[in-house]
Amino acid sequence: MEHRLEKIKKQLHSQSYKLTPQREATVRVLLENEEDHLSAEDVYLLVKEKAPEIGLATVYRTLELLFELKVVDKINFGDGVSRYDLRKEGAEHFHHHLVCIECGSVEEIEDDLLDDVERIVESDWGFKVKDHRLTFHGICRACQSKAEEKEKVSS
Repeated sequence: MEHRLEKIKKQLHSQSYKLTPQREATVRVLLENEEDHLSAEDVYLLVKEKAPEIGLATVYRTLELLFELKVVDKINFGDGVSRYDLRKEGAEHFHHHLVCIECGSVEEIEDDLLDDVERIVESDWGFKVKDHRLTFHGICRACQSKAEEKEKVSS
């Protein structure tokens, strides 16, 4: 984690920003909860445990700065809530997500599934792709299994 924190600090410095204690507390919360796709409010509540003096507006500003610097990605899974996701180290693109419409679980796909699509877009439309996002909405394995079990019991 310290290695990632140092890299983020360098990213901030390269854009003339400092890693203030409030920013560091926010980044640490994101690093510690990397799998969770936290909202700004979630981040705030967790940061508040480490730095009780921090305000919600400071957390929002920090998250927006990290988003602008491409340290985090902002995602909305269709529920109207922005969530923040640390960009994977060395990743050229945002990773993809599987969102279960039954239980709300979110899984990440690290493989870049759109390389061929990007090439077609660039060659056929002359559009230089800088990034992309792909979110699949469906029913996860666990929910499918529960539904199958219910079906067996009711038949």
